[in-house]
Amino acid sequence: MKIENVLVADHPELLEVWENSVRATHSFITEDDIAFFKPIIIDQAFPAVTLKCIKLQNGAIVGFIGVHESKVEMLFVSDNARGQGVGKALLQWALSEMKVNSVDVNEQNPLAVGFYQHMGFKVISRSPLDDMGKPFPILHMAL
Repeated sequence: MKIENVLVADHPELLEVWENSVRATHSFITEDDIAFFKPIIIDQAFPAVTLKCIKLQNGAIVGFIGVHESKVEMLFVSDNARGQGVGKALLQWALSEMKVNSVDVNEQNPLAVGFYQHMGFKVISRSPLDDMGKPFPILHMAL
């Protein structure tokens, strides 16, 4: 799998991947939450991180990672591409190229928690609210 740069023109497609992934893996997120987060992600979160993606042969983005300093800020994979090594390839790139050593994960997303644990991360602390003050407990994980 080839890790590719993300262009600003790719941001709407990344947002589609984000929404698809969230709907498949974040059962605790409501439609109102999705509507709340979408403009924040595209206007604030994407510009604040180094973004990389993996595309299919046809150019469709199937997964992306966003890194700031040594922290994974976002890692999302399209539901139809989950379990095919996309997330692992993106995280391995971030580990080797960006020297990441931490990530925050929604406690209510056991698949993500298990993925990061499998990749060597351990829970170091827990916050009862997310960064927006919403009641989505966050696990702070580190290598």
